[in-house]
Amino acid sequence: AERLIRHLHRHKIPMAVATSSHRRHFDLKTSLHKELFGLMTHIVTGDQVTKSKPNPEIFTHAAGLFASPPAAEQVLVFEDAPSGVEAGLAAGMQVCHVPDENLSRSSCGFAHCELRSLEDFRPEEWGLPPF
Repeated sequence: AERLIRHLHRHKIPMAVATSSHRRHFDLKTSLHKELFGLMTHIVTGDQVTKSKPNPEIFTHAAGLFASPPAAEQVLVFEDAPSGVEAGLAAGMQVCHVPDENLSRSSCGFAHCELRSLEDFRPEEWGLPPF
């Protein structure tokens, strides 16, 4: 993930995190990676929205925070959970499923792509600058 995040940041591609975790839990989980998460334009946590995934609210809220909010179809979501895949699709966004080995893979068949790891992501296939 670090390679991809640094690459997109270097090319000035706006990025956001939209996590169902509440801020306190997110801060604990990411405490060793503050510099990397600091490259994100926005971080939206579950306590900032009223409806949780699979409702698309968290994704539409995150996209709406950008200075020039992108059209939904211009947003690429990376998701590990089935409810997040459903939420991204419900928001009208493109979704890449990167399954968490500990979670069910059901309900993810409609994602636009399925990756074993973010290391397998090829940005040029999505109109982004190649590595």
